[in-house]
Amino acid sequence: MFIQLFLSKTHYVLFFSGTLWPEVAKKKKKKNKSKKRKEPPQQTDPPSIPVIDLFPLGEFPEGEIQQYKDDNLWRMTSEEKRELERLQKPICNSVRQAAEVHRQVGLHDAYTTGNNRYQMQFTYLESYITIPVRKLISENGLQAGIAFPTGCSLNWVAAHWTPNTGDKTVLQYDDVMKLDFGTHIDGYIVDCAFTVAFNPMFDPLLEASREATNTGIKEAGIDVRLCDVGAAIQEVMESYEVEINGKVYQVKSIRNLNGHSIGQYQIHAGKSVPIVKGGEQIKMEEGEFYAIETFGSTGSNFSICRMLAA
Repeated sequence: MFIQLFLSKTHYVLFFSGTLWPEVAKKKKKKNKSKKRKEPPQQTDPPSIPVIDLFPLGEFPEGEIQQYKDDNLWRMTSEEKRELERLQKPICNSVRQAAEVHRQVGLHDAYTTGNNRYQMQFTYLESYITIPVRKLISENGLQAGIAFPTGCSLNWVAAHWTPNTGDKTVLQYDDVMKLDFGTHIDGYIVDCAFTVAFNPMFDPLLEASREATNTGIKEAGIDVRLCDVGAAIQEVMESYEVEINGKVYQVKSIRNLNGHSIGQYQIHAGKSVPIVKGGEQIKMEEGEFYAIETFGSTGSNFSICRMLAA
């Protein structure tokens, strides 16, 4: 029996753009004219201006800030802990620069792909991401650039598939595709993905992955056990159902796919963040970076190559 299996994958790093621009007055010898506000640079469509030019002060926007939970609330009031965070500011700023590049390219690609990009070859889709990333991040060898090959995983392929040169695969209306790309500054990697589906029939599947990811982000934190994050993700993911061609499927977490810790120049740094209950009791530690990743399936809760995924 051939079983159609749809998977969705979502993992986010949320960053928001915004900065303050000083007023600049033009000096005149004879007349005293009122000050004129210097207009901030505007990103093009498609994006092509390096983000360093959009933030000339070199300070990049903070992302979404999650409050510590329960017994960790004291970290918000401890001056010693806040000073430690200030000492890590250069690292955080590098991550925020990489994240701002990812955000601008990802938002543009999600909008254009989601509206009018089916019937497009995968090789073009892949370049549609990598070319703007190289421009916006001011690619410079090991100092700044693309963190890993862009994933364009289609339907039953859950993750980590990249089209080869000459691939003639064309994106169709009923396809479900995971776009997964990474950016880095000085080896500090931002690893994010989102799922694209043109047919609204798949919206509940995408929502399941999105809400499960947001739950994982909220549950994560210093001294939190990885198994607890996985249990929370699974509870949300498997509360969803999706109707595909008249048949109702429960969305399931794929138990052999995980999130992971990230190190400098190291996309997988040794710790795995499960998306099901019963994982390891290892704790998240101070100073670590994580990619919270979720994979939802309408079929088996185990990923194998011959299944259909999205």
